[in-house]
Parts: sequence; structure tokens; C-alpha cells
Amino acid sequence: MRVNALRRALIGAIAVALALYPLLRPDDRYRHTVLIMIFLLGIMAVGWNVIAGYTGYVSLGQSAFLGLGAYTVGILTRYVAVSPMVLAPLGGVVAAAVAVLLGLTMLRAREHAFVIITIAFLFLMQAIGLNLRGFTGGSNGITLPLPGWDADLGNVPFYFVFLGLLVLSVLMAWWIRRSKLGMGLVSIREDEDKAAAIGVRTSVYKILAFVASAVLVGVAGGVYAYFLTFIDPRGMFDILVSVQIVLACLLGGRGTLWGPVLGAFVIIPLNEYTVGIATGEGVRLFVFGLALILVVLFLPRGIIPTVRGLLERRRRGVVPFERRPVHVRPAAVEQVAVPEPARPLLELDGLTRSFGGLRAVEDCSFTIGAGTRTALIGPNGSGKTTVFNLVTGMMRPDAGAILLDGERIDRMLPWDRAYLGLGRTFQLTRLFPQLSVVENVVAPLREFRWRDLAADAVRGHEAERARELLEFVGMADFARVPAGRLSFGQQKLVELAQVLMLEPRLVLLDEPAGGVNPGLIERIADLIRTLNRQGITFLIVEHNMPMVLDLCDPILVMARGRVIAEGSPSAIQSDPAVLDAYLGQEWGKATEQVQA
Repeated sequence: MRVNALRRALIGAIAVALALYPLLRPDDRYRHTVLIMIFLLGIMAVGWNVIAGYTGYVSLGQSAFLGLGAYTVGILTRYVAVSPMVLAPLGGVVAAAVAVLLGLTMLRAREHAFVIITIAFLFLMQAIGLNLRGFTGGSNGITLPLPGWDADLGNVPFYFVFLGLLVLSVLMAWWIRRSKLGMGLVSIREDEDKAAAIGVRTSVYKILAFVASAVLVGVAGGVYAYFLTFIDPRGMFDILVSVQIVLACLLGGRGTLWGPVLGAFVIIPLNEYTVGIATGEGVRLFVFGLALILVVLFLPRGIIPTVRGLLERRRRGVVPFERRPVHVRPAAVEQVAVPEPARPLLELDGLTRSFGGLRAVEDCSFTIGAGTRTALIGPNGSGKTTVFNLVTGMMRPDAGAILLDGERIDRMLPWDRAYLGLGRTFQLTRLFPQLSVVENVVAPLREFRWRDLAADAVRGHEAERARELLEFVGMADFARVPAGRLSFGQQKLVELAQVLMLEPRLVLLDEPAGGVNPGLIERIADLIRTLNRQGITFLIVEHNMPMVLDLCDPILVMARGRVIAEGSPSAIQSDPAVLDAYLGQEWGKATEQVQA
């Protein structure tokens, strides 16, 4: 708390000093201009941080939105006798509209493909500006009117406008990160497929992030055009500006609130120094490219995360999990009447999935009764995890049908299946490692509502329920710990609590005992029994046969992509087909000796 108070005091003092500086030094026009460029880069870097730092989609075409805002204002000044400062918000509108159109197409790509597309978009905008001469002026550019205020004021009005836009940008980024929208964006960054599986409508979230990253940059572009009084395509759609944006974020700390601003205060003075020693654009590009490489190699996390990490190392570590008692509280989970076991809840009919010439799942059919604890066992490569991926929507089947409570879901998107009450854990836990434990648990969405996007991420009824679920699985004491610091067994428990936030009817557990301390296996089994008594149906993939035989009934056995046997634990242990394909003849002999 003391560190937070000092940080807030320092930020407040810097903000006051920046606001007072042009009033105390009205004649220092050079430094006014330098600070204006810092503010402008900060605005663009904060916007880039929303799409790249929060969401994980790295764009090298962010400066295109600056050019769109500038040209929107520049072109409008030809036709309307209104101050460009008044027209600047329209630059944000145009930038946001283009971001929506791009988001509907570009955000389907990921990683390197997305980076390449954003670069292509930037150069496409430059080419359009150069070739539409009658509209944009081509290489001759557009000249805007001079500012209408007293010349003695210099650039002071621009100074306060850009400072205000920077403050708005930071406030927007702060609000996004604290909201359900921001929680969804960070979950996409950490693991997009997992985010979709827990109800995050990833396509909508990414488009909103792209719009948020562009809108204030477009407004700043309109003001920047007025500040320069002349714009041309090469200056407004400049790849070097995009490099500076990325470098500012990486240097200060990608994904942090103040990192982009801190980076801007370093990059612009460096740019001024570079201009002083060399005027060639190639030299400047080389300097910033080299700086980008050095930051990635020697300061990959950025200044703020590195300093924060050093401070955290001085704090006392968390008491190991094994020393903490676990109190199972069934009341933490909503009581539901146990459904009739005979009623089919999940039905697979002729499910088939191929990878090239390999058929991982072939004509697979089975039914899971409501209220059961069903095991799905079989040798490695038999298709069990593929079946889970097909049921949850992470893969599309080549043929066949999947029905949940009588409703066909095989054509639904993953988040729509989550809304119907389908939850899933993974063999190798897929929590969001940089989020805290409680943030991981509140991340799932039971339904999509626009108004919920603005809600606080870790407050209200959902936050209270998350804490109850963490108490239920015995992880309440770790609520504020980053999930990436937990042991593998702890992560298994947190992932179970995360799935329970969906209030699922059916939970698919992929090897819940795999890689877990033997002392924790029975605890996990007890949690499953408790939840099952409260109405949750389980389909469990597991290789720990003692756990399976003690916990599950019925048991399904897969081999070569299809179910080869189904029955009670005793029947499965003596089935010749199961012994031959999975358990082995020695298991059958041992079972016969025990029964004798």
C-alpha cells in the first residue's frame, strides 16, 4: 500500500508539472514542441497497447490511424469553414469505422500473419494517398489553415489538447483493464482457444479492442494535421512511426498501464538526438530498429515489469499449498436437484475427424446419461482428447452429430456451447498465468450481454461467487497469487473452480489426476463426488485405473477412434476386447485372483 501511495503521488506530481509547464515557461517553444510529440507518441502507444499488450495481437500498422485522422480533417477543411480543431473528433470516427471493417477480416489471422497484414494495410493507405491526387492531393499533400488564435500563444493550445488526449487515453486503458472487457482481452492474449471455451466471445472482444486502439489515435491525427498545417501520405503513413510506437511500449512495459507513456518519454528525446546527428530517414530507421532489437534482447519485459519483479522478490513468499488445510464447502455450489440418470444429456452419433490420412475419431457414437460420472478410457492415441475437442468446439467434425440435452451443438461456436452449460478442463492445465487466481475464476461468462462488458471484472456477485468456489476447492488463500506461480496440482483445483463459474450441466475432465501429487488425487475425487451429488454430470478421461474404478460408473473404452466397450467397472475389467486393446492380460488375471 505504501508503494502504491508513493507511485500515485509521483504520477500526480508529474501530471501537475506538465500542466503548469507551458504557463510557467510560455516562451520555451522548442520544449513545448518536444512535449507535444511525446504526448502524441504516448497516445498512439497507449492505443497500441490495448490491441497488442492486452489482447496479444501485434500490429505494425498503427500509424495508419494517425494518417486517417489527419486526412479526414485535412480533406474536410477544403469544404467546410470550420476550425480543424472542431473537426478532429471526426478523425476518430473514421479511424474507428475503418478499425471495425479491418477487425471483421484481419483479426481472423493470428501471430505473424496478423503482423504482415497490418504492415500491408499501412502501405496500402500510403499508396491510396499518393494515387488519389484529386482527393488527397497526392504527393503534393494538403495545406491546412493556420491557427486562428493569437501568435503569442504559440503551440500552447495544441499542448493542452494533446495532454488532454493522453490523459483520456490512459483513463480509457485503465477502465478497459479493470472491466470484464479487459479481462476477456487478457484471456485472449494468454490463451485464445481456452478463452472461447469459457464463454468469451473472442471475435467481438477483438473488434472492440481494435476500435479502442484506433479511436483516440484518429482524433490525435486530426489535431496533428492542424498542428503541422501540412500533411502528405509519406509523412502520415510512415512505418518509422509504427516502429516508434512498438518500441515505446516494449521499452516501458507492454501490457502495463504506464509503460507506453514512459516509453514515449524516452523515445522522443532519442528521436530528437538522432535528428541532430543525422537527417537521413534510413539512419533513423536503423537506429530505432537497433534499439528495438536491444530492448527485445536485454529488456524483454520492459522497464516497469522488470522493476516490479525486483520489488516483488523482496516480499515474503506464499506459504506452500501443502501446509494449508482444505475445507470442502458444498454450499459454495448452487444446490441442484439430481436429474434422472436415464435421461441422455450428451449424445455423439457417428462422429468422425481426420488429420490428413489419419482418422483420429471414426464413426464414434455413445451417450452420457444425466447425473452420471462416466469414464472415457483407452490407450494413448485412441482419440479421447480429440473427442473432447470436438464436443467443446475447439475442432469441427468431418461428419456426425453432437447433441447436448437434445439440442444439436456441433455447428455452434465454443462460447455458445459454454453458455449451454458445457465446461471442460485440460490434461495440461490452461489457466491464464499472468492473471491472479481470482481473476482466472471470474473470467468465464455464462452468457454474453453488452452491458456486462463495462462491469468491474473482480467485483459484485461474480467476484463473491468466485471466492466461494475457491474456498470450495481449497484455494481461497491464493486468490491474489498469479496463476502461473501455482504448482500443477493447485492449477488443477483452480481450473475446476474456473469451470464451475459457468454453472455447467456437463463437465469434461481431461486427466484430473494426471501429474498430481498422490495425496491430492483422493481430494479431487471427493470434490467430483460432491459436485455430482449436486447435479453436475461428469465425463472423465483418466489413466489412473484405481481412481476410475472407484469413481466412475459406467465406463466407456475407446480404441482406434471408436468406442469398443461400455459397461460397469466389473464388466470392463473382464471384457476381452478391453484387455487386449488397453488393460492387458495381466490385469485380467489379477482381477480374477481378487474375485476368487
